[in-house]
Amino acid sequence: TWNVSLWGKRRAFTEHVEKLAELVSEKTNGEFTMNISYGGLSKNRENLDGISIGAFEMAQFCAGYHRDKNRVITVLELPFLGVSNLEEEVAISSAVYNHPAAADEMAQWNAKLLMTSPMPQYNIVGTGEVRDELAEFEGMRVRATGGIGEAFKAVGAVPTSVTATEAYQAMESGVVDTVSFAQHAHLSFGTINRADWWTANLNPGTVNCPVVVNIDAYESLSDAEREALDSSVPEALDHYLANYGELLKKWDAVLEEKGVEKVEISDEVLAEFRSKAADPIREAWIKDMEAQGLPGQELYDLVQKTLADQRSGS
Repeated sequence: TWNVSLWGKRRAFTEHVEKLAELVSEKTNGEFTMNISYGGLSKNRENLDGISIGAFEMAQFCAGYHRDKNRVITVLELPFLGVSNLEEEVAISSAVYNHPAAADEMAQWNAKLLMTSPMPQYNIVGTGEVRDELAEFEGMRVRATGGIGEAFKAVGAVPTSVTATEAYQAMESGVVDTVSFAQHAHLSFGTINRADWWTANLNPGTVNCPVVVNIDAYESLSDAEREALDSSVPEALDHYLANYGELLKKWDAVLEEKGVEKVEISDEVLAEFRSKAADPIREAWIKDMEAQGLPGQELYDLVQKTLADQRSGS
């Protein structure tokens, strides 16, 4: 039995882990099972540390929670990468996870990257007056992590990286004015219930949240158990994508039901946002990675090439 450390509650973001557990148990006739815990084993920011000391065998974490520990995969959190759907998100994550630099860095934490938790582009909910001009982002306190936080900072907002589980309270108490999440998280962490409006097309980026396994635990599996685990990953991800697709279809109905205004940001404002955030942040990231001996440019190019290949069907 493997212990698996997640957080929050079962939701679209964890469906691939639930499906993986089901498939592995089926394939091994119940001899390899997963005990999935939602917050009972570790705090979400400490899941990678727990994996490194073998406190549990599998865990999910988000790169923005500790960017210094997982620098390579933060390429996937750069703002305005141009990803347009979840399939593309899976493709670029897989490409980066399979890069030797990613494997080497994770190995320092005794962790092996197993699969991603693909999320759509983030958008913000807010209270009060709609903010749909860059000038209105000046001084705006926004819950945003990773590259999304950097993007908001570039246009004068004040990002704070409270965890997902703390976001509702931060909104309720006025610590933040707005919260940046993917749709499922606005639902499961309740921020949509406090919102007056939601930006439909700001799409500044997304966060990257891998599922990792402890290397020692992985290597101590029998060949049949390892095969059951590895072969179940594609099916678990397919299940996740289908499930998330259903949620996205219902999203407009959710907004209507909760009386949340759907805000479309103008093309001019989006172009201005991109020019202030995308290029400077990407260039700074590449320079910073190269200075630390990591292949920053190569990783960024890999993401762009994978996107192009995915779109051309090659």
